[in-house]
Amino acid sequence: MKMSKEIIEPVKDEMIFFYKKFHNSMFTKVPLLNRIINFIIKRKGKQIRPILVFLCAKLVNNGKVLEKTYRGASVIELIHTATLVHDDVIDESNYRRGYFSIKALWKNKTAILVGDYLLSKGLLLCIENKDFDLLEVVSLAVKEMSEGELLQIEKARELSINEPIYFEVIKKKTASLILACCATGVNSVSKDLTLIKRIMKFGEFIGIAFQIKDDLLDYSNEKIGKPKGIDIKSQRMTLPFIYVLENSNLKDRKWLINSVKKYNKDSKRVSEVLKYVKNRGGVKYAEKNMFEFHSKALKILLSFPKNKYRDSLEFMAKYMISRKS
Repeated sequence: MKMSKEIIEPVKDEMIFFYKKFHNSMFTKVPLLNRIINFIIKRKGKQIRPILVFLCAKLVNNGKVLEKTYRGASVIELIHTATLVHDDVIDESNYRRGYFSIKALWKNKTAILVGDYLLSKGLLLCIENKDFDLLEVVSLAVKEMSEGELLQIEKARELSINEPIYFEVIKKKTASLILACCATGVNSVSKDLTLIKRIMKFGEFIGIAFQIKDDLLDYSNEKIGKPKGIDIKSQRMTLPFIYVLENSNLKDRKWLINSVKKYNKDSKRVSEVLKYVKNRGGVKYAEKNMFEFHSKALKILLSFPKNKYRDSLEFMAKYMISRKS
């Protein structure tokens, strides 16, 4: 499912203006950094996060955004891009969205420094404009994402991730930034804490559903923008795998754990594990959970007054669990 016109149309003008402002604000006196930033901007992805910021702002403010909304979207985009650059180093991934990653082209040291630069630029943007409420939202998201990544690394070493830990990881690692997008949008136009808390819960639930979908893509036959089997190769135990591991006999459990622990770089063994997980109902179980969180998110969204921005957010929520990459 592609990003539909129904999602983009209500914020089309804002997104065009946003990327002009974003692009112009990014240039520095360091030629290498400018080359890398230009590379990143030309290969921008689906733009889910800034779109969420603008849609949530318009949802509660009669279709209007403020200059603060643009700053909020910029901060979110900077933080998200920084995490992607760092993730490719952590995952040892040479590709991002079908192109070479920053890590592949400029090596690990440069990639880490670029990620740090983008993160600091986002935080400084809040400070320079005295957007301390936005700074609190995004700083909390960065803290949660870091904790989630480290918790995942710790448990991957022990191969001891169970279902509750998995949900704790993805709530911190992924849902926290989606939540921050929604909170930033509303926060940029309103100080109503009830509204902000409601939209944060929507963001949390749809963020969890989004990550489960991302984990399911590892088991898809579709061509996706990341290497197939990357989760197992990176020793990440996701919901389909966890469910099957917890519902297998001792012999198969040992084979699965051994596959992730010792044979995670063996493409043939990884393919066998993917097939085993699919055949044992891991994918179906994860899909069931994904749809449940999607339903929870929709219930909250539909509590807001109906308008075209709510409709677009509903289309966005559907897209996030239906995408092919």
